[in-house]
Amino acid sequence: MHVQEWLDGIPPVLVYLMVGLVVGVESLGIPLPGEIVLMSAALLSSQGNVNPWLVGTAAVIGAVGGDSIGYSIGHKGGKPLLDKLGARFPKHFSPGHVATAERSFQRWGVWAVFFGRFVALLRIFAGPLAGVLKMPYWKFLIANALGGLVWAGGTTAVIYYVGVVAEPWLKRFGYFGLAAAVLFGIGSFLFVKRRAAKAQAEIEARDVTAGVEPEVAVAQGE
Repeated sequence: MHVQEWLDGIPPVLVYLMVGLVVGVESLGIPLPGEIVLMSAALLSSQGNVNPWLVGTAAVIGAVGGDSIGYSIGHKGGKPLLDKLGARFPKHFSPGHVATAERSFQRWGVWAVFFGRFVALLRIFAGPLAGVLKMPYWKFLIANALGGLVWAGGTTAVIYYVGVVAEPWLKRFGYFGLAAAVLFGIGSFLFVKRRAAKAQAEIEARDVTAGVEPEVAVAQGE
């Protein structure tokens, strides 16, 4: 069953709870499709089934809360925590992925927390890795809150308005028109994200070639 169809079959209050829970658990460091659930709920809100403001609010709370819990776990668990996560989730926490995330923190510091919300890999890593690298919590919290607000609010708004604009298409062309409009909106959104991730990967590849090593002090924002 499609995520949107499943969400449409449960009461609105459970939709909000599911959005906050899935986004929060993903932000905590456990790979879950938080972005897919959020976009599906936002699309439902454009059809009047749920409230878009509550969808966005639930996502913001889940994102900020999950990252904060992940930070605390990473701060206490340290490097051994990443090794345990790598053994349990080798596809997401492989040594290569950990190294890539560390280079992002080394290069951008607290901005990696903010922009990491928009990149699938860093969205999972941001909280735990910031804690492992002992980033000052107040800096982490500011970047975390702003990133969560922009990501959750922006995603909800974009998908909501795409759905609203597509409503006349639905009346004239049926579900095919709606699907085409929604896919176009989501595709454009993902295309921009992919280009940003590709540019980041190219920068990091040049750093590796040049022999640049991550430094914890930079990641800490010192």
